[in-house]
Amino acid sequence: MKQHRNVSAEQEALAERNLFAAVAALRTADECRAFFKDLCTPAELQAMADRWAVVDWLKRGVPYREIHKITGVSVTTIGRVARCLADGNGGYALIAKRVRSPRRGGASSGGQPEPVRNSRTEATRNG
Repeated sequence: MKQHRNVSAEQEALAERNLFAAVAALRTADECRAFFKDLCTPAELQAMADRWAVVDWLKRGVPYREIHKITGVSVTTIGRVARCLADGNGGYALIAKRVRSPRRGGASSGGQPEPVRNSRTEATRNG
């Protein structure tokens, strides 16, 4: 984690709590989109989207290389997400459970997750 020279550990913890409180105050996907686009660089957003894109596939036991072929997400990133699913703080599993829906292909529908279409997979398919 980035260290600030003039900021105490307590101040860092408060800033983190304030950020999480701000995220928790968001009410819609559109509000989240606006906030995260203001807060994050495009690369940071893509990194988070990549991590989230592989959660359903991992929960279904799809091999890393197959997930990579489907999503374009690196095997290293897939492994990081898998470690967090197994030994992390429970955040991925909590939210994956909350957002499951038949339309999305969650476990409750018995369907497969929809293929992720992003610039990486489209470039691979089209080029």
